[in-house]
Amino acid sequence: MPEDIKRVEYYSAVIANKIGEGARILNALREGGVNFTALWGYPLKGKSARLDMLPADAGLFRNAAKKAGLVLTRHAGVLAQGADQPGAMAAALSKLSAAGINVVAAQALASGSGRYSLMIEVDDAAARAALKALTAVPKAAPVKKTSAAKKSAPAKSKPAAKKK
Repeated sequence: MPEDIKRVEYYSAVIANKIGEGARILNALREGGVNFTALWGYPLKGKSARLDMLPADAGLFRNAAKKAGLVLTRHAGVLAQGADQPGAMAAALSKLSAAGINVVAAQALASGSGRYSLMIEVDDAAARAALKALTAVPKAAPVKKTSAAKKSAPAKSKPAAKKK
């Protein structure tokens, strides 16, 4: 499982889907000193696209985004980071499924240096439960006594009789 798991807030903005629009917006945010932990964009229907942005500093980002004219929507999520290994994303999503938590969206990326990041969007109301499910320590299975163990257990001795 990941070594670092935390609840995060990220933001989305609907922008025009035209050449250079993403670069214009990201340059405006860069001028505002914004650094991103994660960023992804994709087209929507018609001539619009959506940018999803996880800033390193949310306050700085919101101010720069306002100056850039972005209309933001806040979303809840969980960011998990750790050593890259087969099944890392499957393990995290399985824990959320077992806890009854619906995943709205998920993005994962390996860094190429043996590490990965997994950004999971959940409903705002489920963010705390998602964090709890992902950070829960698995319970140890109870040890069952086998019939062989019962046979090898020392017999209980009877109390010694009192002398008169």
